[in-house]
Amino acid sequence: MMKHTLTPQRYLILLCVMLTASVGDTMLAHGMTQVGSVSFHHLELLFVALKNPWVGVGILLLLGFFASYLTALSWADLTFVLPSTAFGYVVVALLARFWQHEHISVYRWLGIVLIVCGVGFVANGPSLTEHPTSPTE
Repeated sequence: MMKHTLTPQRYLILLCVMLTASVGDTMLAHGMTQVGSVSFHHLELLFVALKNPWVGVGILLLLGFFASYLTALSWADLTFVLPSTAFGYVVVALLARFWQHEHISVYRWLGIVLIVCGVGFVANGPSLTEHPTSPTE
């Protein structure tokens, strides 16, 4: 089995996946705290939310996430791409703590650390499953 090597450009794509998702989600959360609670009885607030600049930028960043995520999936397995961007949980926690002023419990930090440690196992494996070519292909 040949180990699939990652080029600097591919590392950059994985970094984009991680950062655009983390920052985009944080901006959505910030914007939605300004909009207020949305319920089934007040779904029109979703249209109000779209006018909020934080929500708008968050959506644009999540579109960037989707584009970079699709790019990464074009050359690597899902089981490599998704875990390899798990450091985004740390980014989200830090943004939530220091920008959103959220309290993060010790249990949440411990969970984030466990997730990120699991990335080490994934990173040591190949990024793409090599399938043997059959003589009929």
